[in-house]
Amino acid sequence: MSYDFDFFVIGGGSGGIATARRAAEYGVKVGLAEVSRLGGTCVNRGCIPKKLMVYASRFPDHFEEATGYGWSPVHSNLDWSKMNHVVEQEVTRLNGIYQRMLDNSKVTVFPKYARFIDPHTVEVGDEKITADKILIAVGGHPFRPDIPGIEHTLISDDMFKLPHQPKRIVILGSGYIGVEFACIMNGLGTEVTQIVRGDNILKGFDEDVRTGIHEGMEKHGIRILTNSMPSLIERTKDGFKIYIEGDPNSEVLVADAVALAATGRQPMIEHLGLENAGVEIVDGSVAVNEYSVTSVEHIYAVGDCSNKVNLTPVAINEGRALADTVFGGKPRVMSYENIPSAVFSTPEAASVGLTEAEAKDKYGKDGIKVYRSKFRPMYHTLTGKDEKTMMKLIVENATEKVVGAHMVGEYSAEIIQGVAIAIKTGAKKSDFDATVGIHPSAAEEFVTMRNPV
Repeated sequence: MSYDFDFFVIGGGSGGIATARRAAEYGVKVGLAEVSRLGGTCVNRGCIPKKLMVYASRFPDHFEEATGYGWSPVHSNLDWSKMNHVVEQEVTRLNGIYQRMLDNSKVTVFPKYARFIDPHTVEVGDEKITADKILIAVGGHPFRPDIPGIEHTLISDDMFKLPHQPKRIVILGSGYIGVEFACIMNGLGTEVTQIVRGDNILKGFDEDVRTGIHEGMEKHGIRILTNSMPSLIERTKDGFKIYIEGDPNSEVLVADAVALAATGRQPMIEHLGLENAGVEIVDGSVAVNEYSVTSVEHIYAVGDCSNKVNLTPVAINEGRALADTVFGGKPRVMSYENIPSAVFSTPEAASVGLTEAEAKDKYGKDGIKVYRSKFRPMYHTLTGKDEKTMMKLIVENATEKVVGAHMVGEYSAEIIQGVAIAIKTGAKKSDFDATVGIHPSAAEEFVTMRNPV
């Protein structure tokens, strides 16, 4: 049977673009539909603009710390409009780069919404397009919990479009997105309160990481309300009132903005017509096997819509593995073990491998050794600030393999990226011990820890 395309991709985010380009390298005729800007969540309303705002938020600390090294005090004010403008400029530049990459790969781009009509046909705008194989790579969107007044809240996407800087903001949720935005807004000079349903932030991360970031955020002036949940969000002439669940006489928070930045995301599959193609949905996500194949053998899904690990590099790797397998004759699967991740909070944190709790569950309490170091980094010996760095290694006793590494402190992401290579290749504690440290550096602590806690 003759098709318009050998391979059609629905979604022009990180996973979709990576898969389309890799497939095109194998001589496949590829089409791609993306109704919004190319690059998806990461480029347009996630990783990239967020990291740029992280950089912006840290300058006040740098100005203050410089005085400890002999520099005269700096009095500077943030131009919120200019910051938004230059961040948007960079996002637009990246959109153009993605378009050129797809053009150079001879991928035909349709700037329209696509939905299934049948297993081999998608409706793209007013056109009906057929394809031998189809990829679903539509990503996810923020989830709004059922709270009266929730319509007044900002979602994480909106944080990049605020026309004015709020003086006071309340952030709902305790995941890494909410933690990062709390730190960004605090660093930029906004008064921040974060509402957390549980007893600590960052569920799923190592306990020392959770505690280290929590303590650091509070030192920097962020107010964190644990074991709390809003029962009502009310718009008033003075701003927003946030009523906390429980005692009706308890404190009522007042803010200029309420951000729903960390209450979870859901696959963006509601209007794709998946039922017309027979694609199975499980727990709200597209069900796939280890090769990213859905319940229909010629239809695939990668990235957040399949809801395995919601990270940009994971979606890219899943997509390239899929293209190599299906079109390149080089079958391989994405490994979900030892995926490094970072929280670009202040203080920053990063992890790879098992948490201490996971390691105890897997190997038993006596089956592991834990090495931990907490110290004041050299940089802050002259700033006078009470900042701490925490580093941690988790080692399986039987094999002496390092099965987890965690860090809280400056440059955590940069340092853990290198450590992740060692853990991915099965390095033992003796390999860490035999590695010469770079002195003086914080990173050398990972190769000088000798005594388990």
